[in-house]
Amino acid sequence: MSENNKATLTKANLAITQGDHEGFLSFCTEDTEWNFLGERTLKGKETVREWMATAYVEPPKFKVTQLIADGDFVAALGEITLKDAEGKEADHSYCDVWRFRDGKICELKAFVIKTSPDAGPESK
Repeated sequence: MSENNKATLTKANLAITQGDHEGFLSFCTEDTEWNFLGERTLKGKETVREWMATAYVEPPKFKVTQLIADGDFVAALGEITLKDAEGKEADHSYCDVWRFRDGKICELKAFVIKTSPDAGPESK
């Protein structure tokens, strides 16, 4: 099962890099819940869809450096570049812990840290 979940996440991530939000969402349960620790929690596929429409105006650029699977969980570690509201790119390191139910993504706990040079107050 762990290897199937890793393969599913890989396919879902490919859809995101191609700007295919609906393709990604096809891998999620209707009641999927995403928790960006310290920032926000999204409950339900429709809420995730709305968030993607604003957060991923342009497909994110990311590199998964490690996938670790155990039972219903897959942890993805890597680097991601996102554009902010002004169109400026910002680099981040992340660890996403995905939980699967019946082969679909039902939960995300995302730990994201900005790593761009202007990431901290001391750089301003």
